[in-house]
Amino acid sequence: MTPAGPRRIGIAALALGVLFALTFAAASARTYNHGVTVWFNNDLTIGDGDEIRGDLDIVFGDATCTAGGAIDGNVRTYFGSFNQLDGCRVGGRVISAFDGEAWSTAPFVPQNGFDMSGQNRRVYQSLAWNVVVLFIFLLFPLRVRVALERVEQRPGLSAGAGVISLIAVFPILVMLLISVIGIPLIVLEIAALFTGIWIGYAAVAMLIGRRLHELVRPHTTPSPLAALVLGLIVVSAAQMLPVVGWAVSVLVVVVGLGATVLGFFRETHLRGEISGPPMNRPA
Repeated sequence: MTPAGPRRIGIAALALGVLFALTFAAASARTYNHGVTVWFNNDLTIGDGDEIRGDLDIVFGDATCTAGGAIDGNVRTYFGSFNQLDGCRVGGRVISAFDGEAWSTAPFVPQNGFDMSGQNRRVYQSLAWNVVVLFIFLLFPLRVRVALERVEQRPGLSAGAGVISLIAVFPILVMLLISVIGIPLIVLEIAALFTGIWIGYAAVAMLIGRRLHELVRPHTTPSPLAALVLGLIVVSAAQMLPVVGWAVSVLVVVVGLGATVLGFFRETHLRGEISGPPMNRPA
């Protein structure tokens, strides 16, 4: 073997060693693309080269970020602790659930693509909407009860009536705009539309709350107010779901508005019965 042979073998072995070291270093570095949630004392260490591309939520657990670690989003602790050492980079803020700052109300939901300030704003808007619905229920309890009967007995017809009512709003609005006398009535039309939506919304929420209460405690009947509050909580939670939340809102509004409209018709009219003298029977 020539002297160049061992030299080539040594160079090849050194190159393989460097390649193995680089591969091992790359494999040891961890990247979390959709954020991380630490649950119940599941200790997590973000070491050198590790990166969390999102938020870090700590629920009844502990997490430590050492030098070289990176967290692109916020760090939120819920009955847990976060230890940030020198050299750890946190792109957002370190927020505790009890420091009075805005924090995520749903740490189990993936944070990638979510604007938490927008989510908190949606919670406040939903709360304000529910307060208005509760006020309408206290103001028009009879109308809510009639709408509840309609949506319970005729849900399909209520949905159809709601779609027709929403479509009819626009031509009526155009007609009022064309006529000078009808312009002041636009405010009344908008007020009537929202009142009908709120009454129907209360009816649908009350129905959902009553059904849920019957499943949990089948031998008891909830009060109308308790059923309404429980239903509003369930509907609001469903509206916060990603992807399908908007469908829940549309369904509740359309069916509720249709039930309110049907509430102005008697049940005999809905059945198509026409009152009149009985037919003469042959002797």
